[in-house]
Parts: sequence; C-alpha cells; structure tokens
Amino acid sequence: MLFLILTIPLSILAQERDSLFIKNGIDNPSLLSTHHFGIFSSRINTNFKHSPTNKKKLSFNYTSGNTFHPFLEVYYPENLEIRNQFSQTIWYARNFNFVNQETTPAEYLNMVFDAVIKEFRVNFSLPLNQQQELTFRMRSYLITNGKHPFSIFTSDETIEWFHSNIAGGEDPFGRRYYGLNEVNFEYLDRNGNTLKLTNNDFFIGGIEVSHHFYPKLKINENRNVFLNFGSHLGLNTSTFNPSLDFGVSANFIKNYTFKNQNQLDIGIGANVLRKNLLTFKDDAIDLGNNLFLATFEGNIEYTKVTAKGNFHALGINYQTQTRYNKIAEADYYHLRGKWQEINGGWHNSITTLYSSLSTWSLIYSYGRPNYKLSLFAKQDFKVNNAPDFQTGINLKLPILN
Repeated sequence: MLFLILTIPLSILAQERDSLFIKNGIDNPSLLSTHHFGIFSSRINTNFKHSPTNKKKLSFNYTSGNTFHPFLEVYYPENLEIRNQFSQTIWYARNFNFVNQETTPAEYLNMVFDAVIKEFRVNFSLPLNQQQELTFRMRSYLITNGKHPFSIFTSDETIEWFHSNIAGGEDPFGRRYYGLNEVNFEYLDRNGNTLKLTNNDFFIGGIEVSHHFYPKLKINENRNVFLNFGSHLGLNTSTFNPSLDFGVSANFIKNYTFKNQNQLDIGIGANVLRKNLLTFKDDAIDLGNNLFLATFEGNIEYTKVTAKGNFHALGINYQTQTRYNKIAEADYYHLRGKWQEINGGWHNSITTLYSSLSTWSLIYSYGRPNYKLSLFAKQDFKVNNAPDFQTGINLKLPILN
C-alpha cells in the first residue's frame, strides 16, 4: 500500500530546488511521550527534514502528559517449577504465597505513577555544510498535580469529563477512587532502589547531541526522495539514572509538490537506542531490563502555501516503540493490586512495560519566513495511560549571525 502511495504519478512543478520547496520537509515538534520510565533516558526524535537547516535555529518545546497507574506489587518467582506453572496460567489467575527469600525466593518491586508530567526542551540546530548538521538539546521535567488552569487539556478533571460525557465510560480506571489532581510518583525497583517525586519537583533530564547526514543522491533530484542518517549521544543527568546513551537512526521522505506549490510529504523513520551504555552510579534505578529501545515512525503531512508565502501544515504521525522489559518475564510474574475496588487498568503500570507502546499524533504548524509555530495532540489508543493524553507546543526561531 505504501509503495503505491509513493509511486502515484503526481504533477510536480519543474523549478530549481531552492524555489521548489516552500518548507524543509516535515519539521515536527518533539513527539516523545512523557512515559514514567522514558523521561529518564534520552530516546530519539525522528528527523523528517529534506536537508540541513540553512541557518542556526533555536526552538522551544513544551509538552504536558497525564499518566495514571495505581499502586501495584510485582513478584518474579525464582523457582523454575513455579515459573513453568505460571506460564500455563493467565496472569490474573496465578497464585503465589510469598513467605521469605529462603522458602519462596522471588525478585520484588512496587510502583505507583499518578501525575501530569511537563517536559521542557531547548534545541539548537547548527548547519555544518550542505549535507550535515548538529543539534544540541537540553530537556527538563516538572512533576505536577495538573490542576486548572495550568493543565487544561491533560488534567484529571478534563480527562474524566471526557470519559463521562463523550467516550470511555464513567471513570474506567479509578482516578476518582484515588482522588483527582493527586501526585503519587514512587517506584521501588527489583534491586531495592527507590525513585520518588512529589508535586512541583523539577529536574534536568539530560543533554543530547545529534549529528545528521543528508546524502546527495541522483534520485533526490529526479523523484524528490530524501534520506538522512543520524547518530545520537545523550547524557542523562538526573540523580536517578546518571548515564550515557547512544543511538542511530535512518529516515526516508518522499515529497510531492503541486503546481500551486502546496506540498505533500510522506516520511518513514526508524531508530534504535542503547540505554545506559555507561552508568555513573552503582545504585541507578532499573528503568527496564531491555538494553535497547527501538522506534518506528510514519508521518503524512499536507502543506498549503498562502499568497504571501506563509504556510499552514497538517500532519498525522504514528509511532511505536519496543517494550521496556524482556517479554519472557511476562510468562511468570505475579501481580498484586487493588483489583477489588478498580475493575480496569490497575495492572497497566507493569504490563505496559512488556508490550510495545503505540500512539497517534495530530500536528498543526504555521510558518512564516522568520518563525514556525506547531501544536500537537497525542493519544494512546491502546489506553495504557503511558501517558493517557498528551499535548504540546513548539516555537522555532532563526538566530541571526
């Protein structure tokens, strides 16, 4: 299907490259989720641009996401017979009577995540030449209770109003049972290390640098197809996970430019990140025992150019990320939560770590010669609350030499 889309014979305006492209491909804001584990690692933003930026640029990105996971305890029995028995039983029917580490040895962890997480990113893009650029980023986070008016779209009240009046049913995950606008953010990992954050806690998540190479190929000129390859280095600076991440990425973009200079861009990208390539603290928090996070992303964006040379762009983005934990553990873990009071979703904080995370985003951008403003809304249709709903805004400005 995708091959047919990419080979549709659309009319393309025959001009020089500099005048042909009103904008530089799909230049999205940061669409990374405010996942309760992900915020402590670098992760990689997909790059769907045609070429390096032609000027030094500064961008500011603000994101707000609501995550809700009630208190949950997890046991990983070490006895192979128990593991084999559990592998034949659905997870909620497994009976495990933990006594102590001598008679029923098991790894143990517990977690509760309930907060509106706000992310702030500052990006600086530096063109090196016509084929290469560097991007420097700093990311930081604020843990909040999400009260109005500071979290209009991602607050507990807004989400529960949506469930009650539009879709999802009355409080399907028990937010009202635990209380709206609460912050409970605590995690005891299997090594006995504790992560705890409270309302209005702020921390610098890390500093990142990315190098992108845009090869010049014959096909670029003949069919308006573009490729770029990236290498990514991230220094995580929080006290919970001081470490160094490394990743690589590859992205493909197909551009159609019409006679009225409106554009259609289709992008496909993939990346893989090696978490904690170096760790600078012996008691760093265990944020998932999968050492690699891989992401696949697809994006379609239509751009309408105005008579004054400005543009409006509307894009749809699909993103899926691999699991945080090794899937084999799902065959034998034992979960304990308040399922008696809450019928749905009490297990999500751990079960979502053993499945891929997928989201859809709707992005609107308005651009003028001197700046670009983007807005987006992101929804997880698996309803795994990691996060439940996320919104963001991005502003890009050139830096005068």
